[in-house]
Amino acid sequence: MIPPLASYAVVVPTVGRPCLATCLAALAASEGPEPSRIVLVDDRPGPPGPELPVGTLGPLADRTLVLRSGGRGPAAARNTGVRVVDEPWTVLLDDDVRVSAYWREQLARDLAEASPDTGGVQGVLEVPLPADRRPTDWERNTAGLRDALWATADMAYRTEVLKAVGGFDERFPRAFREDADLALRIIDAGWLIRRGERRTEHPVRPADRWVSVRVQKGNADDALMARLHGRDWWERASAPRGRIRRHAAVTAAGLAALVLAAAGRRGAAALAGAGWVLGTAEFARARIAPGPRTLDEILTMTVTSAIVPAVATWHRLGGELRHRGAGSWDGTL
Repeated sequence: MIPPLASYAVVVPTVGRPCLATCLAALAASEGPEPSRIVLVDDRPGPPGPELPVGTLGPLADRTLVLRSGGRGPAAARNTGVRVVDEPWTVLLDDDVRVSAYWREQLARDLAEASPDTGGVQGVLEVPLPADRRPTDWERNTAGLRDALWATADMAYRTEVLKAVGGFDERFPRAFREDADLALRIIDAGWLIRRGERRTEHPVRPADRWVSVRVQKGNADDALMARLHGRDWWERASAPRGRIRRHAAVTAAGLAALVLAAAGRRGAAALAGAGWVLGTAEFARARIAPGPRTLDEILTMTVTSAIVPAVATWHRLGGELRHRGAGSWDGTL
C-alpha cells in the first residue's frame, strides 16, 4: 500500500544534453503517485536552442513547465525552478539520472515517513561500473556519488525549507559543492536531512582524457566553502579532503626548480626538481594502481598527473582571492 503523500514537484535543470530524454522517460514510466508538476529549467546560454524533449514525459507532459535561466549554472537554474513551486515538497533531479521503475512509489514512502523536523530526504544513487574490468579514474570519481551526502542528483526538500534559506548559493557556478553548502545551511537552521529508500541510477557520462584537469576548477568552490562554513566543513559534510596540500607542495617544488635553474643554482634546482618528480610519480601511481592499467589509461594518468597539481593550486588560489570577502548567501526565492 502506497502511503498518503502531500503533492510534490520535480525540478530538473538541464543544458539540453541527450540524456535528458532518458531521464524524463524513466520518470514518466515509474510506478507510483505522479508529481503535481514538472519544472524543466533550460540553462543553455544565449538564444533558445532546440526544444527540450518534453514529449518523452508522455501523459505527464501537460503538467510540465519549461523555464530559462540564462546559462548561470545549476544552482541558479534550480532556484529558477523552485521559485514557481508551491507544492509542499520539491524533488530535485539531475538530467543525467534514471529513476527506478518504482521510484515514485518509493518516493511516496520516503516523504510520508519524514518526521516533522526532517527538511530533506536523499535518494540512494547507484553508479553502474564495468563488470569485466577495473574502473577508470573518471569512473571511480563518479562512483563516489554513491556515498556522497546530499547529492542533488536525487534530493527532496520541503519547499518551505528551501525558500526559508534562500535556495542555492548562486556563487557556486558548477555542479560542485552547491549541494553541500545548501544542506549545511539547512542543518544549521535546525532541520534534519536523512537518506531514504528510493533508488536512482547515475550512469558515468562520457569524458575525454582531460576531464580530470577541467574538474580542478572545483578547488575554487572549496575555497568558498571554507569561507562560508569554516575550515572543518569537510568533516561536517563527510567529504573527502582531497589532495590540495600535496598539490600545492608539488607545484611549489616545480616552480622552485625552474627559478633555481634560471638563477644558475643547479644543485638546489636538481633537488627541487626531484621533489616535483617524486610527488608527481606518487600521484600517478595512486591513480593508476586501482584502475584497469590499460596503455591508454596509464598514459592519461601519467600526463594529467603532471598537470593537475598546478591547475588545482591555481584554481584554489584564485578562489581564495575571489571569495576572500564572501559573506552568507542572502538570496531570496
